[in-house]
Amino acid sequence: MTVDTPETMDEKELLDDFKSRYTKLRDENQQLVAKVKENETQMLKLQGAIETLEYLKTNTVDEVIAE
Repeated sequence: MTVDTPETMDEKELLDDFKSRYTKLRDENQQLVAKVKENETQMLKLQGAIETLEYLKTNTVDEVIAE
């Protein structure tokens, strides 16, 4: 196809193409939302583990110094 030749689609093909693209994007967004929620849950668990380890490390050092 040359630059001077316009690409044409009838209205039904165009509508079907737009609907298909819309559906794919919506589905992709839903998957990304689920992944973000999963990542947030994992981050909270890791944050809790980090805080626990830092707390234990601090208290262990304080206990050794106190003895």
